[in-house]
Amino acid sequence: MRTANHVLVVDDEPAIVEIVRDYLADAGYRVSTAHSGEEALRQVRSIRPDLIVLDLGLPGLDGLDVARAIRQSYRIPIIMLTARSDEADRVVGLELGADDYVVKPFSPRELLARVRAVLRRSGLADEHDLDADRPLVVGDLVVDPPRRLVTVGERSVDVTATEFDLLARMAAAPGRVFTRGQLLETIHGVAVDAGERAIDAHVKNLRRKIEADPHRPRRLVTVHGVGYRLAES
Repeated sequence: MRTANHVLVVDDEPAIVEIVRDYLADAGYRVSTAHSGEEALRQVRSIRPDLIVLDLGLPGLDGLDVARAIRQSYRIPIIMLTARSDEADRVVGLELGADDYVVKPFSPRELLARVRAVLRRSGLADEHDLDADRPLVVGDLVVDPPRRLVTVGERSVDVTATEFDLLARMAAAPGRVFTRGQLLETIHGVAVDAGERAIDAHVKNLRRKIEADPHRPRRLVTVHGVGYRLAES
């Protein structure tokens, strides 16, 4: 039997940490907490959580710095908490590889739903969003839903859970044009008010990972005024 997922909650506001910890624990998760960026990195190295709920506005080493440090060594899903109204901060978080974000003040029930969705997309929960039992092959790009692996030629590509779901959606129908709205539905756990900018940020990340020249993409192509398509070969 799979043990309960382990979530690390990082916030410098004790009241928020207590509420989130208790709500997630009541839902059956194991929960650890940290109140600073430095403590969060120590916890990550020590416990290797299944998911991190990470506040952007930490004193000292802030949430963006923590996310950047985590992404250098780990593929742990990250949900960012932010009280900031500036969309640019959230987009930077997505570009760093965050899987979702929640704007303060938030409902604990909403955060729980996001945690469940991200864990499911990451293949860490008992349910899986993708049921395909065979790899999706587009030229020398292979997207393997059962193992949630991506390769380009002989090279293994390290992608986040959200990036994988976007790529798998397009790889299932190469050549088809997907609107940004359709792609947002694929990653339904991501806050929809990020809108087109959220999809654009994830596509930018994917291009860095699967394109020979991310500035002149040949695989993941922009269809101006509409959205994106994955080239058939």
